[in-house]
Amino acid sequence: MKDINFLDWGLISYADAWKQQTDLFNHLIAAKIAGEPYENLIITCEHPHVYTLGKSGKENNMLLGEAQLKAIDATLYYIDRGGDITYHGPGQLVCYPILNLEDFHLGLKEYIHRLEEAVIDVCAHYGIIAERMEKATGVWLDINTSRVRKICAIGVRSSRYVTMHGLALNVNTALRYFSYIHPCGFIDKGVTSLQQELHQEVNIEEVKELLKQNLVRCLG
Repeated sequence: MKDINFLDWGLISYADAWKQQTDLFNHLIAAKIAGEPYENLIITCEHPHVYTLGKSGKENNMLLGEAQLKAIDATLYYIDRGGDITYHGPGQLVCYPILNLEDFHLGLKEYIHRLEEAVIDVCAHYGIIAERMEKATGVWLDINTSRVRKICAIGVRSSRYVTMHGLALNVNTALRYFSYIHPCGFIDKGVTSLQQELHQEVNIEEVKELLKQNLVRCLG
């Protein structure tokens, strides 16, 4: 397995992060094709309030118009990952792995499985039992009950086995922002955060370190 380098972009606008990760993604693909050196990267960051709608998403899962979005200080982007609509905002840990999956002997489905596993293990550290749910990407709690709720969304783009986009783990996220959408297209499932489950604010830097450690282990 090749080494993974980590970058932390702190609080960064979605537009800037999308451009920068696209540039890194394209550079890795070009280097791979040319047989030149490249880095496998995992980027962590937070975003100001923003909604992103994936390629397979339905516009009616966004419940607000332009003026209403402005009133809650949020923006909407149509983007090139899989999946439907989701929310990013302060207090949510976003992770963008830009990796050549062939270096890790992984296909895309297994890669997503490993991302989910890393987040499940982070939740377990805090005593939270999190799981995968059939036919629904991401990480969930209480999957076989009426209280089923998502704690982490996952949406990935890949080309030539190189990945971009990634995961968004709700740590101290303002969950009311999810009420303005049908998260990931679901109308009958809730959303939660580490803070909500633990009834206290959680140190996001600690969560970041745990996630990094678990990603390295799960990808290896």
